[in-house]
Amino acid sequence: MLRALTSVLRLPRPWRPLQTRSCASDGAAEDPEIQVRALAGPDQGITEILMNRPSARNALGNVLVRELLDALAQLREDQQVRVLLFRSAVKGVFCAGADLKEREQMSEAEVGIFVQRLRGLMNEIASSAVMGLIETTRGLLPGAGGTQRLPRCLGVALAKELIFTGRRLSGAQAQALGLVNHTVPQNEEGNAAYHRARALAQEILPQVDIASGMAIEGICYAQNIPTQDRLEGMAAFREKRPPRFVGK
Repeated sequence: MLRALTSVLRLPRPWRPLQTRSCASDGAAEDPEIQVRALAGPDQGITEILMNRPSARNALGNVLVRELLDALAQLREDQQVRVLLFRSAVKGVFCAGADLKEREQMSEAEVGIFVQRLRGLMNEIASSAVMGLIETTRGLLPGAGGTQRLPRCLGVALAKELIFTGRRLSGAQAQALGLVNHTVPQNEEGNAAYHRARALAQEILPQVDIASGMAIEGICYAQNIPTQDRLEGMAAFREKRPPRFVGK
């Protein structure tokens, strides 16, 4: 499957995984659980992150989360990356959610540390991805930010209903609620969602080039330099206290 995808996407170089530990979350020696590829030709500027943990249906375990955070940190410094797609290298699966089998073996302290990292990961994905993860509760209280993001998307009442019931939504139901932007009929290859996400990425790609984006950022930041609030923010950081902004 992976060789076929490499051929279809016309990579300028062989598929090269990130330099992370090439071991699965269960300790077995396997391929890296996160793999990165940059598209070429008219798709240059689009980069894909592929989740590759078939033994656990891409469940979010320690290794997958660590490798994904490493990938995002590297891509954040790559000025050639303009659109980021999340997808699965496992046929018929996107992400099963949290790896509860692995979490059951963690100590209370380890769970706290892992969930904190998971929250950071979800924030990164929410701010950078065209096709991102939808957190599922599986009947448990969400611990990776779902109690905060869901009410902001749907309102408090409906968010409570979905969290307390652990209800599973179809794609059409998720779209009707505004949780996802698009739903598509599945094709024979099982990758219809990927093709829709890639088409959206191609639509986004020409809108703002890196040079123009940096120029816009520079103009916006220049407006912030002479403000009192900028100085107050830096002073608050230095003094380890909440800032007192005045809007000037």
